[in-house]
Amino acid sequence: MATASLHQKNRRFAILFAGVALGMLGLGYAAVPLYQMFCSVTGFGGTTQRATQGDADLAAQFAKSGAGHTISVRFDANVERNMPWDFKPVQVKDTVTIGQRDIAVFTARNNSDKPITGTATFNVEPEQTGAYFNKIQCFCFTEQTLQPGQEVRMPVLYYIDPAILNDENAKDVEQITLSYTFHEAEDPAS
Repeated sequence: MATASLHQKNRRFAILFAGVALGMLGLGYAAVPLYQMFCSVTGFGGTTQRATQGDADLAAQFAKSGAGHTISVRFDANVERNMPWDFKPVQVKDTVTIGQRDIAVFTARNNSDKPITGTATFNVEPEQTGAYFNKIQCFCFTEQTLQPGQEVRMPVLYYIDPAILNDENAKDVEQITLSYTFHEAEDPAS
């Protein structure tokens, strides 16, 4: 009888252990999407926010109310190693009025002899300002395909949310850096 009881305890332990292991495996697969969702909602890690035209209009109303606060925005552009593109901002720095829409323009050129599709990752520094940097339109929302030798202008329509002025950790920031890195898009056929 003692061996039957021990066998039953071992079986329960094995089932419990297998359940924990499967749960940990599931959390491992879910970690990246959950982290990305958390960052996009909170602005954590310098993740910018995606805004609608209506959001931008509300921010512009605040800006017209006489706030007049400005902030410097610096633009940074990079390409991953071995990607044959030139990528740079047209203007490296701009002073913008908080709450008003502004536009930044980047140029990209494919220096190879074949079409290349790229995708841009981005972040904002300092990190605490990511929640207030809102992009209305951006080349980073979709993949970009450049033909051999093609050069394109890629705009970013954005605004800084006036709520930044109420955040103790962000209200005294004098400059925000918006940085992009282009990566060659993975070939879906591989």
